[in-house]
Amino acid sequence: MQFKLVKVGEAKDFILTAILLLLAISIAISRGQNGINSLRQVSITAVSLIQTPLSQVRVYRQALNTNTYLQRQNILLQDELSKLRSIEQENLNLRNMFGFTEQTTLDLIPVTIVGKELNGINNSLTIKPGLSGGLTTDMPLITSNGLLGKVVLITDKYAQIMPYFNTLFKVSAKVQENQAPGIVSWEGTNMNELVMDFVPLTIKVDSGYVIETSGFSNQYPEGIPIGVVTRTEAEEGKETQKIYLKPFASLFDVSQGFVVRFEPDSSLNHLRQKYNEIFK
Repeated sequence: MQFKLVKVGEAKDFILTAILLLLAISIAISRGQNGINSLRQVSITAVSLIQTPLSQVRVYRQALNTNTYLQRQNILLQDELSKLRSIEQENLNLRNMFGFTEQTTLDLIPVTIVGKELNGINNSLTIKPGLSGGLTTDMPLITSNGLLGKVVLITDKYAQIMPYFNTLFKVSAKVQENQAPGIVSWEGTNMNELVMDFVPLTIKVDSGYVIETSGFSNQYPEGIPIGVVTRTEAEEGKETQKIYLKPFASLFDVSQGFVVRFEPDSSLNHLRQKYNEIFK
């Protein structure tokens, strides 16, 4: 077997070719790496540009979800706060009622107000119990603050109350500070005040004076608070004045009260009946 000897000139060509090939491959690889790096940079930039608004959308959605959750929690907390306030007010009313029963000499029957009609001139309240609790017609309904009305209709379980905001309601009253008598009623317009009539102009009555039941009519016990004087007006052409008063007991937020076990003095009624017969 014979080997062909390569001449020095031919070897130079092979070596040069190999060097050029390696250089070309090196350049190709170098350029390819730069292209890859450039592509990578472009991709990163594009992804970052896309990711920024997407991340803002994600943050916005999270904020919406958080806001919705907080709104629901706020509603729940407001409802809980309302219940706590209602319970607090009820406890306060019960404490006032308990303290009132300890101080008063009146014979009281605890009742619960289960219905209200306060949108006209013939307003009413519904309470329970009725006859089963010992109630009868004409008994006064009061709270620890003062007079609310009187029983006008009654069944075994319930009773209907004529409150002071009723155009048919009237009660014999007096000014606590000077004992001036008069009649308290409602004029049918202002759901914030009552009026006391037939008080002489010569009797001084100032704002802040207390009006209470007089007991003269034999329909209510004496001394039940009705309201506080807010203003007075002289009646034109008369020697009397109108006294306007704000009721002590509110019809709008009351939920419990007492019916006073009170029966008119029959002998006094009989005496008045005889007196009226004389002048017939």
